Amino acid sequence: MEPGESFVDAVTREMKEETGLDIKNPRLVGVKQFPIKDGRYVVLLFKTTEFNGMVVSSDEGQMEWVESNRLLEINTVDDFEDLMRVISDPVLTEFQYIVDEGTWIVSIK
Repeated sequence: MEPGESFVDAVTREMKEETGLDIKNPRLVGVKQFPIKDGRYVVLLFKTTEFNGMVVSSDEGQMEWVESNRLLEINTVDDFEDLMRVISDPVLTEFQYIVDEGTWIVSIK
């Protein structure tokens, strides 16, 4: 985020910069958090179905459209399935890593 920038403005700008898409009406659907030294790192999860433009790759990586039924075939982060559950299920809002004696445990609420 840039100084003074709202969360919605930040996600809209980042999507344009990283994917080439102009998104509209992003909706906050959850939070992902994990511990870091002296605090925690928080990621806001947004969702939208309104966009214009063509997907382009960036320094963030190779971008391409993937059918939802093929997502499990794609090389993603280890917690992708759990993260998508939080994004997709309107009852869930929080994905949290809790460290217990050196073991990272996922808590979904």
